[in-house]
Amino acid sequence: MKFRRDLYVIVTGIVAVSLFIGALAGWLDAGTEEGWRFAGYVQRAPLVLVCYVVGAVGVIWLGWYWLKLAGGTTSIARRLKKETADCRLSIADCKSKIGNRKSKISKVDKLSEAIAERIDSYSSVIGELEKQIEDLQIQIQLTQRQKRNIEAIIYSIRDAVIVIDEFDRLLMANEAAGRLFNFDFRSSQRKPIDELVFSEEGDAGKNEFVDFLRQSRQSKVRATRREIEFSGARTFDCIVSCVYDERGQICGVVAVLHDITREKEISQMKNDFVSQVSHELKTPLASISAYSEMLLDGEAKDGRMRKEFYSVIQSQAQRLNRLIEDILNTSRIESGLIKVERAPLSLTILIEEQLQMIKSYAEEKNIEIIAQKPIVFNQVYADKDMISQVIVNLLSNAVKYTPGGGSIKIETEVDETADIARVSITDTGVGIPEDEIEHVFDKFYRVGANESCAKGTGLGLNLVKQIIEKVHDGRVFVASEPGVGSTFGFELPLATRGAVEAVV
Repeated sequence: MKFRRDLYVIVTGIVAVSLFIGALAGWLDAGTEEGWRFAGYVQRAPLVLVCYVVGAVGVIWLGWYWLKLAGGTTSIARRLKKETADCRLSIADCKSKIGNRKSKISKVDKLSEAIAERIDSYSSVIGELEKQIEDLQIQIQLTQRQKRNIEAIIYSIRDAVIVIDEFDRLLMANEAAGRLFNFDFRSSQRKPIDELVFSEEGDAGKNEFVDFLRQSRQSKVRATRREIEFSGARTFDCIVSCVYDERGQICGVVAVLHDITREKEISQMKNDFVSQVSHELKTPLASISAYSEMLLDGEAKDGRMRKEFYSVIQSQAQRLNRLIEDILNTSRIESGLIKVERAPLSLTILIEEQLQMIKSYAEEKNIEIIAQKPIVFNQVYADKDMISQVIVNLLSNAVKYTPGGGSIKIETEVDETADIARVSITDTGVGIPEDEIEHVFDKFYRVGANESCAKGTGLGLNLVKQIIEKVHDGRVFVASEPGVGSTFGFELPLATRGAVEAVV
């Protein structure tokens, strides 16, 4: 477009110049002086002809240009008219289409409303389902947590716990059950119980336990118990309970095995204690009763016989009193009710005091007592009366079980490294068999081979052990060889010099 405008300006200029030159040619024909002067220039070249030709061409081109411009304008007008008509038709079509679309849109709107209503109804259902899913997830989490808590409780129970299903397969067991029956309780689930609990050494207790589980499941008894003894002299109180589902059908069995070995031993010890006490009380009471009846019947004819009867009654009464005192002291120590009065004591001085009471008894049997020279510092912080009773019991036992002509050696030593004082009493008596040494400190225990050598209650050495170990945190020890002699002794913590000086 710019090029055409420039071309139009150029052609217009050329036409104007050509017409100007033609005018000058007319002026030459007028005969004036200036016309003749200019005519001279014109005659030198055919300039007028060229000017007219150029002007004619320019006019022709301008006419053609204007015709073309008019044709273009007419074409644009026709096109605009056609497009206007087309637009009118299009508008009419659009209106009809819009009407159709409106009807379709109304249908779509109705469909959308129906879909929206259905979506709303589904949304409420979905919301309820989501809420139910959340509730189920919470219940699952709670169930899993409860399961973990139950497993943690079962695993932490010291008693053996075994849970089996209705097909006698292991569902759960704790570590105590695994140790008892020798299986890995974490990797043995769903295995038959008779494959896990079996005895290769003929342990009848394990077989009895498996049979007990099956019988309890088959009998459908809610709970039953039985004492079962396994190898190694271990006794368990086995409680078996059936587990029922919501239909009332048995879905498993739970067994709890409580080790009552120690309880049975204690019960046996109590029975033995009552039996021994009854026996020990019966003997002196029988003697006292018999001699009293003889005195009442007048069988003692003179004073010497009456004095002998009185002496027997007195000795049996003293024996009865010692037995009761030993029983009471042992009971007070075990229950922690005995009163303890601690003070710094010199073991050497305390032994010398107790020797004065035993020497006459030893001299009657011609037994030599060898005492050690005093140690510079062998003080302990202890109850004087209790330690005196310990020394008397050990010395009297040494004299009782040492034949005439024997000897008793008393040694006291201090271990400053361990801060303990050690007292040992060695005799040349009958000795104790090796298999009975570990029982000599038990209540009412008396060495069977030595019962004929001396009488006693069997509580003296037990009382020694209670006083030294339970009251004073010490230790008792014994070494013996039959026919050679025995060594009994004890160790006590040394009293610190600062504590002794503070008391003094």
